[in-house]
Amino acid sequence: MNNPWYKFFKYVLIGPFLRVWNRPMYKGGEKIPDEGPAIMASNHLAVMDSFFFPLVARRQMTFLAKMEYFTTPGLVGRIQKFFFSNTGQVPIDRKSGDAAQDALDAAVKVLDRGDVLGMYPEGTRSPDGRLYRGKTGLARVALQTGVKVYPVAMIGTNKANPIGTWVPRPKKVGVVIGDPLDPADYGDRGDEYACARALTDDLMKALHSLSGQAYVDAYAADVKDSLSRGDGYPEGTEPGGPLETPAVPAAL
Repeated sequence: MNNPWYKFFKYVLIGPFLRVWNRPMYKGGEKIPDEGPAIMASNHLAVMDSFFFPLVARRQMTFLAKMEYFTTPGLVGRIQKFFFSNTGQVPIDRKSGDAAQDALDAAVKVLDRGDVLGMYPEGTRSPDGRLYRGKTGLARVALQTGVKVYPVAMIGTNKANPIGTWVPRPKKVGVVIGDPLDPADYGDRGDEYACARALTDDLMKALHSLSGQAYVDAYAADVKDSLSRGDGYPEGTEPGGPLETPAVPAAL
């Protein structure tokens, strides 16, 4: 893919500003293949992840973006729609009954073109800066296409772009790319779900090691739903709870 708007945002408008404002630190960018499909799988701390993430990649990246980024009213909504539409991002209606299959089909199309696909295995932003259990959709895409998965750790983006803010704060961020996971190594783990679950779990272990985040063995969406209802953290998911694996030093 060779989108002039993407290059304009990356090299002229947004990229230079972020490089000065947030002084991003990068490690492992040389691991991204020069050609052919690749899946870049990142933890998800902030909206700005989708801006910092591509700065480390020499090639254009395509993300599966939630439909709300294309339909939000007001000035911010128009800016979002303009940016995501003109940089080749793919809208996904997460409220649709066929959302999971639609996302899978869209991801496969991107990889079939030989492009680089960015995905967030947690499925949503972390509500509290911790890493949550990965969903298996990304692994299913990898197993179906045979495309390798590169773990990508975003570090500090939640401090540069806290939930509810749109103007980034002048905080340092980091991006670390780890060694790829080959889906061919997971084809003999049992049925389709077992294979996808094994690949996903290994991916989240890699992200935990690279990002340094505490890991919670629960889905972020379930925790966010509980918090939004005013019910607090589900049992065991509270910070320091039994479902949490403690933080480790980040690989940067």
